[in-house]
Amino acid sequence: MTSPSTTAVLFQNVTRHFGTVRAVDGVDLKIEQGEFFAMLGPSGSGKTTCLRLIAGFEQPTAGHIEIFNETAEGLAPNRRDVNTVFQDYALFPHMTVLDNVAYGLMVRGVSRPDRERRAREALSLVRLEGMDARRPAQLSGGQRQRVALARALVNRPKVLLLDEPLGALDLKLREDMQEELRRLHKQLGLTFVFVTHDQGEALSMADRVAVFNQGRIVQVGTPEDIYQRPTTRFVAEFVGSSNVLTPDEAPRFGGVSHWTSLRPEAILIGSAAEAMDIRQPAEVVDQQFQGAMRKTLLKINGREVWSLAPAAQALEAGRTVTVGWAQGALHAMKGEGAHV
Repeated sequence: MTSPSTTAVLFQNVTRHFGTVRAVDGVDLKIEQGEFFAMLGPSGSGKTTCLRLIAGFEQPTAGHIEIFNETAEGLAPNRRDVNTVFQDYALFPHMTVLDNVAYGLMVRGVSRPDRERRAREALSLVRLEGMDARRPAQLSGGQRQRVALARALVNRPKVLLLDEPLGALDLKLREDMQEELRRLHKQLGLTFVFVTHDQGEALSMADRVAVFNQGRIVQVGTPEDIYQRPTTRFVAEFVGSSNVLTPDEAPRFGGVSHWTSLRPEAILIGSAAEAMDIRQPAEVVDQQFQGAMRKTLLKINGREVWSLAPAAQALEAGRTVTVGWAQGALHAMKGEGAHV
């Protein structure tokens, strides 16, 4: 594995227009070799277009892209050292699992013995030994996704692009595949670029996350940075849930006159609040049982906010309680138009 400071993907003021629509609008981005990098954002935010620009399925309207220090614009997809795993898997239904995985090697002219050996090695990586002769229709959704992964890995790319690959799976399979992707990333040391609109996936899997909105990157950082220190109201509300206070409201909660994020888990109720820097009375408006926790709606200073209480802390509506939070839990943010 090369030095972790080696740049795998570089965007310099990249734009991509579709008619009058700016799908990507002046993006600067650096992804280091060996990173698990997530592009996170709502539909239409530009994240998938950026992935397609790396893959070569789209070309930039303006700006510069490099993949491992080589200019990428104008370079055909099959001449880039990247491979893509798609949400819909795109497997050939008439081919066996082995032939699906080996297909790219066949196109490249690799001999049958070599491509079958490498295809079996790739299937072993994703724990599908013994599935060689099956057809895709004979596999579960999770198994089909593993075949798609093996087909991408068999070509030994330097960058693996993952375009919302877990979107079609149910919750348990999604969680299993998240573990599988983390394991493969650690084992192989490749650069993973993962596109998702699911905040939980991005926060739990990635080394760094870029949050997209309206064709721009609005924040890049570690999952902890993105969650604990959002730079804008959009990031605070999109990445997890947050109580976003206006510049007028923030001082009443102990903050300064800025847009301010106060995460629900930071608001403690009852005896747990006594040790906090800031304590105030609150009225319980509602509670929602969510297994290990109760999502609790409180009214503080006339403003409704959400808190997370332990499941055992059942509170009836209308009750007055003491709530508290640390001064450091109040995170001041930039204006709405800020972007990197």
